[in-house]
Amino acid sequence: MAKFLADLTPLRQSPAFKRLWIGNALAAVGSQLTLVAVSLEVYALTGSSLQVGLLGAFALVPLVLTGLYGGSIADAHDRRRVALISALVLWGATAAIAAQAWMGVNNVWVLYGLVAIHSAAGGINQPVRGAIIPAIVGLKLLPAANSLNMVTFGIAQMVGPLLGGILVAQIGFGWTYGIDVLTYTAAVWSVYMLPSLPADKKAAPAGFRSVIEGFRFLGTQPNVRMTFLIDMAAMVLAAPRALLPAIGAVLIGGGEMTMGLLLAATALGAFLAGLFSGPLGRIHRQGVAVFICVSAWGASIAGFGVVVMLAAGNPMPADGNVSAWIWPAAACMAIAGVADAISSVFRTTILQTATPDHLRGRLQGVFIVVVAGGPRLGEMLSGSVAQGIGEGKTLLLGGIACILAAALLMRFQPGFLRYDSRHPKP
Repeated sequence: MAKFLADLTPLRQSPAFKRLWIGNALAAVGSQLTLVAVSLEVYALTGSSLQVGLLGAFALVPLVLTGLYGGSIADAHDRRRVALISALVLWGATAAIAAQAWMGVNNVWVLYGLVAIHSAAGGINQPVRGAIIPAIVGLKLLPAANSLNMVTFGIAQMVGPLLGGILVAQIGFGWTYGIDVLTYTAAVWSVYMLPSLPADKKAAPAGFRSVIEGFRFLGTQPNVRMTFLIDMAAMVLAAPRALLPAIGAVLIGGGEMTMGLLLAATALGAFLAGLFSGPLGRIHRQGVAVFICVSAWGASIAGFGVVVMLAAGNPMPADGNVSAWIWPAAACMAIAGVADAISSVFRTTILQTATPDHLRGRLQGVFIVVVAGGPRLGEMLSGSVAQGIGEGKTLLLGGIACILAAALLMRFQPGFLRYDSRHPKP
């Protein structure tokens, strides 16, 4: 049984990684509380899936700008210092989101602005964190470290959304955001405790030319580039988050609780994939694995759409409770979580292994823009489409489009299916 469980070697061999992992675990739960609460607050203020989706727009633009430039900063300066400063800005933005709720501002534009600031700081913080991991665990332990991070991610997304829905309903937005302020303090502490991580001597000075150099490198690495493109296909075409408030409010029932349960089901899938990630280290055809996982994600989202369409044809419980359709819906989301988690482990490993250290921050910057920006763009798209054809059809068509896009990408770049971690060709 032990061979199927996650490899704990990075935690035993690297005290710095252990502290960072613990800090990130605590902070990730709080961040999920805020992510759910902001969506619910915008929906409470506007009653519109479109305006919930617009959260993606206000997060995407600053994320793209600072994510790309932040990777350049991460390569040119001491990575510990860059991570610490950006973490402090993130903490401050979270505190401001909590303050607006406590003060009863009730202005969606204030929320949009604070989300933009938070996203801008995250665009710098996340690439530098990704670039730090290989330096503190070594390339050999990267798959195990990425799997452990996936366990953390799964726990946070499983507990955070579920608690988010409950806490918003029971104690309100202000105290829910306040928990994130407290837990993010742990992330700041873990970065503060990192050793100095000076820039590589080959690193170029931070700036526009440095960013262009990173893109030039990416242009010569077809397999690394494909990890970005196939993830964009999944996250842009089949993004369900912006539709969940409406699904809970008028289709399945249960309101905030339903949104929390569905997101928790996705996270449960990610958690189980990370917990039983032992066999992943023995999979060498990582390109094939990514393609299968992205296709499975699309199929799961399409299945979720079918469930929502069936639920829409039946009346909700008169007492306002969640209907029985929550169970097949949650099953679809859990399968999607498994697929996304395994895909993420392999995509991250391919990227970190193939990129030289002096370029790692910039490529991590592009990675963060894709991973975090893709879903935001997807939220905008799904929120807009749902206004015209409904949430269920949007999910069904989005899942099918994801599968077709992944297949087309493999047709144009068949070498990705031949990628072998024993003989990596970036």
